[in-house]
Amino acid sequence: GAVGVARAIDNAPYLELVAAADVRKPALDDFERRYHGRVYDSVEKLCNDPDVEVIWVSTPNQFHAEHTIMAAEHGKHVVVEKPMALDMQEAEKMVEAADRNKVNLLYGPTPSLMTGFQAMRRVISSGRLGKVCAINCWSYVDWMFRPRLPQELDTKLGGGTPYRSGPNQFDAVRLMGGGMVRSVRGQVLDYIPYRSSQGYYAAYLEFEDGTPATVVKNGYGYFLTTELVPWAGETRPGERAMQLRKSLRDGAAVDEVSAMESMRFGGQAEAEQSGRPAGNAPAPTGYQAEAGILVVSCEKGDIRQAPGGLYVYDDDGQHEIAVEGFQSELIGGLEEMYQAVIQKRPVHHDGRWGMATLEVILAMMESAEKRREIRLHYQCSAWE
Repeated sequence: GAVGVARAIDNAPYLELVAAADVRKPALDDFERRYHGRVYDSVEKLCNDPDVEVIWVSTPNQFHAEHTIMAAEHGKHVVVEKPMALDMQEAEKMVEAADRNKVNLLYGPTPSLMTGFQAMRRVISSGRLGKVCAINCWSYVDWMFRPRLPQELDTKLGGGTPYRSGPNQFDAVRLMGGGMVRSVRGQVLDYIPYRSSQGYYAAYLEFEDGTPATVVKNGYGYFLTTELVPWAGETRPGERAMQLRKSLRDGAAVDEVSAMESMRFGGQAEAEQSGRPAGNAPAPTGYQAEAGILVVSCEKGDIRQAPGGLYVYDDDGQHEIAVEGFQSELIGGLEEMYQAVIQKRPVHHDGRWGMATLEVILAMMESAEKRREIRLHYQCSAWE
């Protein structure tokens, strides 16, 4: 969210954070103190600032479409966080607004913007392992038992793991498979009564060329996929997640709103972290927990994440490919937008790519409801 973006820009000397909008006065006061920038109490006022070239939309999911269109209508380039929108009609209007106003629209920072995942795509595109035959992606995290605002758990407002975590996985899988998903069969579950939200999903994707892909997300945090890749960080759920789960299970009073506000921009917990390096700091791995473990099987070998880049398995055994560069998807999005605005390069991770990923998520939820395969119509090819 806004916290991560601000900290990433802190370490990007070619970018300047000049203004911000928020409905929370403490956040605006803190922004003025830390960045000496202008502050506004509405997005429209921010859009009217002539010095702002790019607006990063990090508002609640139900406002993504409204605020993206507003920024585009004011001639601003836009980065909109995931999920792009709540439905395809909103997403289409966002893309149309960007096209009509000739501005760049970059869709949220997901792992497909990380150098490790892009390096994986380059190995695939090189043809050294032949064509892609199958893709599998699994992520087990404690997403459901971190402090949450009510809107983050309400599916009607873009909450739950399909909207919140789905873009991380489906973006990466679409990138590896070439982008063009033909159909989706999925299931979405809400199976812990004291934490009612969609905390689990499983999807089977078939690409136009017949390549199958499985995607699994479990947000309940008993088991974490990091246990299988211990070099990627914590291997067990944190104490805060376990305590929150126990409190909710036992019916104890929990003030999640205060805990969440403390971690948002201008909050006490966030302020304590503000002096620490983040955002575009080099990470030891290309692993991102919300995307999870990704294995691509090709005619002549397999590929997966490694501590310093990628592991490639072929007829000669296991080989490690070092991947240089920043691993943060936040700095990846900032870098791509910078290149688009200043160097006039095309935005690859654009609105149409985001709309195609959203279509997969919505199809999974529709498939779960109707218990049948859903054909897709808004897919686009991955960039090379």
